[in-house]
Parts: sequence; C-alpha cells; structure tokens
Amino acid sequence: MDNTIHPLSEIFKQLGLSDDPVDIDRFITTHSPLDDDIKLVDAPFWSDSQRDFLKEKYIADDDWIPMIDQLNEALHLRKK
Repeated sequence: MDNTIHPLSEIFKQLGLSDDPVDIDRFITTHSPLDDDIKLVDAPFWSDSQRDFLKEKYIADDDWIPMIDQLNEALHLRKK
C-alpha cells in the first residue's frame, strides 16, 4: 500500500466537488449530521460515480482511507 497522505481537499477534488476550504465547510455543514446507521457510501447526496469512488477505495484498502474516514467522521459529527 502506498503511504501517500491526501489532504481532505483532494478527496473533494476526486469526487468532482470544489476543493475550496469554504466550500468544503459548506458541504459538511449542509450534509451533516448523518444518522449513525447511515454509512458514508450510502449517504443520499452522492452521485453513483462518487459512491463508486468511495467504495472502490475502501475495498482496495487504499491510501485514501484516512481522508475518507476524516470525511466520514465530519459528516457524522453531531452539532451542539
């Protein structure tokens, strides 16, 4: 496995989303919190190609996983 560390902005780029920090914050704010029983890949806001990208990286145990996990955590975080 490659030990490359990808910043969160790179995940957004790979998903075809804006990688601007303001847009990333807006995306997370708009789509969170996900219910605890909803897996990141099953979230209703992904397109089929975005969902496929996320699934593919998990199955391959890819070097993207730490950043995908960070996105997952951010989207499941409960606002106070």
